[in-house]
Amino acid sequence: MNAVPSQSPGYWTLVRKRLMRDPVTLIAAAVLVLIVLSAIFAPLLAPYDPFMGKITQRMKPVGFAGHLLGTDETGRDMLSRLLYGGRLSLTSGIVPVAIALAVGGFLGISAGFFGGPVNSVIMRVTDIFYAFPSILLAIAICGMLGTGLFNTLVSLTLVFIPPIIRISESVTTQVRSLDFVEAARASGARPFALMRYQVLPNVLAPILVYATSLVSLAIILAAGLSFLGLGVSAPAAEWGLMLNSLRQMIYIDPLLAALPGVLIFLTSMCFNLISDGLRSAMDVRLKL
Repeated sequence: MNAVPSQSPGYWTLVRKRLMRDPVTLIAAAVLVLIVLSAIFAPLLAPYDPFMGKITQRMKPVGFAGHLLGTDETGRDMLSRLLYGGRLSLTSGIVPVAIALAVGGFLGISAGFFGGPVNSVIMRVTDIFYAFPSILLAIAICGMLGTGLFNTLVSLTLVFIPPIIRISESVTTQVRSLDFVEAARASGARPFALMRYQVLPNVLAPILVYATSLVSLAIILAAGLSFLGLGVSAPAAEWGLMLNSLRQMIYIDPLLAALPGVLIFLTSMCFNLISDGLRSAMDVRLKL
């Protein structure tokens, strides 16, 4: 790995220029910003109360007068519920990854930097979690903790800590033996000073790129847990839970039943495309 100190202004300027020349990443970022803003300002944008419905207005099709995206099985406005649903779905995707990034990043960097017994203990415990597929581990943890948003966040955080530890340990192991780190060590710098000023700036970019790709997986896993009845509970507006409640309508109005799934797919795709764009822009080899 040819690491370049990430404090270099020329490096970040080049990264920004690459991103500005990447139309796919820019479009994905623009769409994602719209989704996030619509979720944040859902109380201002939603035309109806997302939790109140009229039985006489149930299962109205897309484009019905007064309900742009129709109504669900209890007569609740779909547009309002989709806007509010973005709040829980985005929270379930971003918060677990952010916490896992802090915890897993610290443990992984520590394992890669110190090596020896520290590395062995941390990585062997991490390997235990790798014995279970992510979805099965999330289901098992949610099954033990119970339903609810908090338990969903806890289960997803525990699922994402191991992969972040592994990628952090891998890149740190490569950086710690580079010349500028050895020079700082020879000058008498303390271990934690080396980690903070020499190692961390050079490993943070690939770790962040990898974490960005995990957000899309977190959104899908959270939706899957809600669909199975292990995530948030009714009458909460959450895209996975909405898919569950609308699954019987697929024979009546497939378009209406597919709307939450379309948003899950679109949001996850945006995070994946942004992650790919960041990975390409931050690839040090491109600027050599």
